[in-house]
Amino acid sequence: MILAAIDIGSNAARLLITEVKPYGNNEVDFTKLNLIRVPIQLGYDVFENGSIGIEKRHNFIETMKAFKILMNIYHVKAYKACATSAMRDAKNADEIIEQIDREVGLQIRVISGQEEASILYETHIAEQFQNNNASLYIDVGGGSTELTLFAEKKIIFKESFNIGTIRLLNLKITQKHWDSVKYFIKNEVDKYQPIQLIGSGGNINKIFSMSKVKEGRPLKYSALKDSLTEMENLSIDERVHKFNLKDERAAVIVPALEIYTTIMKWANATEIYVPKIGLADGLIKLLYAEIILQKNQ
Repeated sequence: MILAAIDIGSNAARLLITEVKPYGNNEVDFTKLNLIRVPIQLGYDVFENGSIGIEKRHNFIETMKAFKILMNIYHVKAYKACATSAMRDAKNADEIIEQIDREVGLQIRVISGQEEASILYETHIAEQFQNNNASLYIDVGGGSTELTLFAEKKIIFKESFNIGTIRLLNLKITQKHWDSVKYFIKNEVDKYQPIQLIGSGGNINKIFSMSKVKEGRPLKYSALKDSLTEMENLSIDERVHKFNLKDERAAVIVPALEIYTTIMKWANATEIYVPKIGLADGLIKLLYAEIILQKNQ
């Protein structure tokens, strides 16, 4: 069957279309058919003004129309559409969601930071990179960072923090925000040392591809710090030119590096694994599990 997931983040909206086939008695193959990313950048409006402005609202709705057309072309059987940090904070989120339902026929649900962390668990990333007893999953977005602690094949703790790349760019992060992350790591994560770190998000994926590190191998903390030092001393145009980045990626990659390296330092981690999966992948697996459960009832 063909399933789809829509992830509406603070920086971009993503549509993942996946073919799902059972294999044997207990296995399931998830084959990615298409992944589309559109940088609608809702967070730039929301974190500055509290709501989504006319231009970004228009781009948001048009993007959803395009996603719906693609889903029809691929004969998608079922989908999940979720919005995260920017839509959680936007005063006009409900109004826009109703408009999209009415004009496009897509139902979008705004999820909490804790739900976001739980959905990420559905990707079972930690099991793929299990070298230690515990893993800390770090998902950095435009509006928030989700930290999920895995140990003994279960979630020990999950937390969402309003620290994201766009919030940092808009100078919306205070020392209190950073202190809450540090407190979580020191009081929850330190109990499970040594711990393995797993990173998710468009920025860490881009950094990984630029690093030339082989798939399945981790990025070193020292390499990330070197990248941060180099990039923060360059203008956005210089980053675009030197690293062949898109403008919007060149703007957010430095605050992303700042978040990842800060968390790695507090967790006493020297490396981080970067599988290329995220919230949309978790939504697909969650959706498939719900379909199978309904079929078996």
